[in-house]
Amino acid sequence: MNPSSTDPARLDGKLAIVTGGGSGIGAATAKVFAAAGATVIVTGRRLEPLQRVAEDIGGHAIACDVSDQAQVKAMFAKARTITGKVDVLLNNAGGPGPIAPVADVDMDDWVACMNINLVGAMYCLQEAARIMSTQGSGSIINMSSLMGIQGYAMRSAYVASKFALIGITETMARELGPVGVRVNALLPGAVSGENMDRILARRAKAEGRPVEEIVRQNYTDVAALRRWVAPEEVGRAALYYASDLSSAITGDKMKVDCGRF
Repeated sequence: MNPSSTDPARLDGKLAIVTGGGSGIGAATAKVFAAAGATVIVTGRRLEPLQRVAEDIGGHAIACDVSDQAQVKAMFAKARTITGKVDVLLNNAGGPGPIAPVADVDMDDWVACMNINLVGAMYCLQEAARIMSTQGSGSIINMSSLMGIQGYAMRSAYVASKFALIGITETMARELGPVGVRVNALLPGAVSGENMDRILARRAKAEGRPVEEIVRQNYTDVAALRRWVAPEEVGRAALYYASDLSSAITGDKMKVDCGRF
C-alpha cells in the first residue's frame, strides 16, 4: 500500500484553490499544498507571478480579480474541469487597506478594502459552498488575521473585514457541516515579506516614527518568540486545516503569531 494513502497529512488526488497565490502567504501555502500531493490552482489579479508559482510547483495559474463576481465564477468553473472537484479553498486574497484614524480615513479607500477582503471573499465562498455541497466533502480555510479578534489603531477597514470573516467562518461551518464540508479560519500575526514591508513604510510615514522602532515595539518585542512569522509557517497551519489531520475540526480559528497574546 502507498503510505501516502494512509497519511492524514497528505492531499494526494485533491484539488486546492489558493487565492492571492502569487506572493507571500498564498505562494508559500501553494508550495506546501503541492508538496503534500495536491493539484494546486493559484489565482490572483496579475498572471505573471501566478505563472512563476505554478511552474515551480507543477500547478495551474488562473488570473482572477476576486472583487469581480463574474471572474470568480469563471475561475471556479475552469478549476473544476481539471479534476472534476474542488477539495480545498484557501480564501487568501486581500489587501491591507487604508492606514489612517477613523476620523480621517478616506471612505473610498475604506470601501475598496471591504470589496476585496470581504465581498471578494464572499464571492469565492459562495462558489466553493455550492460545489462542495454537491460533492459532500471539502475544506474551506478563510484567511483572517490576529486583527480579526482584536482592534488595531489606524487599520479600521482591515480590522472590520477580518472580524467579519470570523463570523462568516462560524456561520458557514454550521451551514455546511451536515453535508461534510469543514470551514475554519487562520489568524496570522505579523508575517515577514514584501506586503509587511509596504505596510511598515506606510505606518512610518503616517506615524512619523522610524520603521525599526515600529517593528520592535509593535511586532517582534511583543511576541513570545521575539520574531516574525514566516509565510511557510502559515502554510503549514493551512495544511493542517486542509488535510484529514483536522477531520473533526470545523468552525475553528487558529492563531499563527509567534505568541502575541
